[in-house]
Amino acid sequence: MKSFWIRLRSSVILMAVTIASMVLGGWVLWSVLLLVSLVGMFELCRVVSMEKTVPAVIGYLACIGYYVMIALGVLKMQTLLAFLIGFFLILMTSYVLCFPKHSFEKVNTVFFGFFYAAVMLSFIYQVRVMPSGAYLVWLIFVGSWGADTCAYCVGMLFGKHKLTGNLHILSPNKSIEGCIGGVIGAALIGVIYGAVFAPHLSLVTDPVAGCALLGGASAVLSEVGDLAASAIKRDHGIKDYGNLIPGHGGILDRFDSIIFTAPVVFLLLNFLIQ
Repeated sequence: MKSFWIRLRSSVILMAVTIASMVLGGWVLWSVLLLVSLVGMFELCRVVSMEKTVPAVIGYLACIGYYVMIALGVLKMQTLLAFLIGFFLILMTSYVLCFPKHSFEKVNTVFFGFFYAAVMLSFIYQVRVMPSGAYLVWLIFVGSWGADTCAYCVGMLFGKHKLTGNLHILSPNKSIEGCIGGVIGAALIGVIYGAVFAPHLSLVTDPVAGCALLGGASAVLSEVGDLAASAIKRDHGIKDYGNLIPGHGGILDRFDSIIFTAPVVFLLLNFLIQ
């Protein structure tokens, strides 16, 4: 019972911070996402004991530089490509200078962590600054936390068939019915959201159908993100990425599905906005 209340308290605080950040947007959201990205990178580097090394510090600085580019509005294809090449070259230089202190696989984790935590989560901000972004940004959470809730409820009520093969190893509590229910549930929430806020989503081609598509598609990727996070943890023999959020684990434990849904919503919106 004590663990339940700890988890509930953490959920309430996390939800309050999320709502405040999304509503206020701007520098508040930018700052929160930068902090979350840095913590996420730290947690992932810690998995391979790289969190306090020179390559990891280079990764943290790259994360900050990337978010500064977003804030300044200079994140174009050419500048992004130049930035990534520069980051890669500096990271590999540190690998050479530190050799053989850090293995190639561990240094690669820093580069992966930059994309996994910093780049992927940054799409929350990029959706928020789009036209009607104050309303569109919530679709990221419809496809993630909404799908999780629906999947849990359907799985508890109707779940009889567990995931097969290695998927069952990654998530023994998930059921096929729950996964399907999560996708359908997120799509239905999208329908409701699109219908209620249609006047504010006029730029989206057919807001109801568009929000349903965004909800369902991102829900599928949400489940992939959850399983991917489980695979990384099991591959390294850990239960959670950290204990920053009591009852939930680390930042990456709570945002594993958001990491996948944010870029999906951003990319789909670029096709749906008139």
